Amino acid sequence: MGPRKKESILRNAGFQTILASLLCIILGLLIGFIVLLFINPGGAAKAITAILKNFLYYPSKAAALKYFGTTLVNASALLMCSLSVLFAYKVGLFNIGAAGQYVVGVGACLYCALGLNMPWIVCLIAAVICAALVGGISGALKAYFNVNEVISCIMLNWISLYCVNMLLSKVKEQSTPYTTPLSSGNKSALLPNMGLHTLFSNNEFITIGLPLAVAAAVLVWVVLEKTRFGYELKATGLNKNAAKYCGMKEQRNIILTMMIAGGLAGLAAGIYYLTGIEQWMVQQTSVPAMGFNGIAAAFLGGLNPIGAIFSSYFIQHITSGGTYVDKTMYCAQISDLISAFIIYLCGFVLFFRLWFNRFLDKRDERAKKGGQA
Repeated sequence: MGPRKKESILRNAGFQTILASLLCIILGLLIGFIVLLFINPGGAAKAITAILKNFLYYPSKAAALKYFGTTLVNASALLMCSLSVLFAYKVGLFNIGAAGQYVVGVGACLYCALGLNMPWIVCLIAAVICAALVGGISGALKAYFNVNEVISCIMLNWISLYCVNMLLSKVKEQSTPYTTPLSSGNKSALLPNMGLHTLFSNNEFITIGLPLAVAAAVLVWVVLEKTRFGYELKATGLNKNAAKYCGMKEQRNIILTMMIAGGLAGLAAGIYYLTGIEQWMVQQTSVPAMGFNGIAAAFLGGLNPIGAIFSSYFIQHITSGGTYVDKTMYCAQISDLISAFIIYLCGFVLFFRLWFNRFLDKRDERAKKGGQA
């Protein structure tokens, strides 16, 4: 029983994905360390240690807990963006528009909060609905006109950015390019903390957004893996003509998929900006990286909603750790570079699984020949 059980684990797709992801992380960190050595060999060890330690950089337990909470807040938004990407990908669509949908979610929740003085629940729902509608546009173009969703999503990313900039310019501070803080503009729009902030040294940004993000990941997994609706969506993605032949409404499924993916990205914006952790700058000319980083988190997590929880935290952990690097030797973006190496290596996850299965097949063949001899 022992060898058979071990063999089944080695053949398990989930185990292989975890193994491949860990390999990507180790190789990415190793390459990043080599780059640090080339830039300044004297501080390479301290720099890579600072990136990996992140909030553990602080000797005070209270300070470490507080900044750990801030990392979790950022990771929760990244998790929602990764869920947006992987949900669409499971249905055969590449939602590169998660970034634009995230932006629309920001515009909707902040304008409802600051322009219309709405409570947090209305702002959060507005973010989800508006982002879902933008995702639905790409879905409709794909379903009815066969417009590639990558092209339509990229175009909508920029349209969304400049439209949101114009909208939120109405609720910005007079002396700065940033929107009015929720703490002074509308406290009722801040997400409730339900006492969670006390677990992280009274970090004011810890809210119900954290458990909400984890619950969303579990819900996405249940929908995709345990429901008829999820099966229909995946069947449509694999072959929409076959799905149509089986009586499935393939056009409706494509639109619904992109709307759900958009809604998840909008929820990311809501649970992040409604904490009050950040204000929107109405003069920015680039789409926030959160949506694009969601692509990396989705693939590093093996395109599994539960795996995305851990990959999202890891990426945010090392990204935040870059702020503790010695700025006299390296720039803070060095952690982004290391993340980029890991993300690039994620493209080889499927290749690793293919190679590993071939290795197991050849090993089994040699074992059979040895037994026959």
